[in-house]
Amino acid sequence: MKPTQILLAAIAASVACALVAAADDVTLPPASTKTGLTYATDIKPIFDANCVKCHSGDRPKARLHMGTLEGILKGTKQGKIVTPGAGANSILVKAVAHQLEDHDGWMPPMPNKAGANTLTPDQIGLVIAWINQGAN
Repeated sequence: MKPTQILLAAIAASVACALVAAADDVTLPPASTKTGLTYATDIKPIFDANCVKCHSGDRPKARLHMGTLEGILKGTKQGKIVTPGAGANSILVKAVAHQLEDHDGWMPPMPNKAGANTLTPDQIGLVIAWINQGAN
């Protein structure tokens, strides 16, 4: 290999490492300052638009029913996804904010057949605040 090829390969590897590190260093948006959040009024519309198509019915993905508060609080086949009072530490928040190490757990996955969109920072902030307020 020529010295210029070695240099270019080293630069490419360095840039790739920096991109991976930057992706892993993503911070959560701040929790919304809105008070009195409820699943029915504030959170269900977000989940109906982006989650329920895959997480409902007789065979919901990961056995997670997101069309009801009870379903969300029950969690998945692997356990609970919401820790009331601890929004930033809840698996649900990490999944919708794309902060899970396992990218297969990012929700909604992109691309997807359901036409679901990635949640906006404001929507994630509402979910965090709702969980912080007790996930009612």
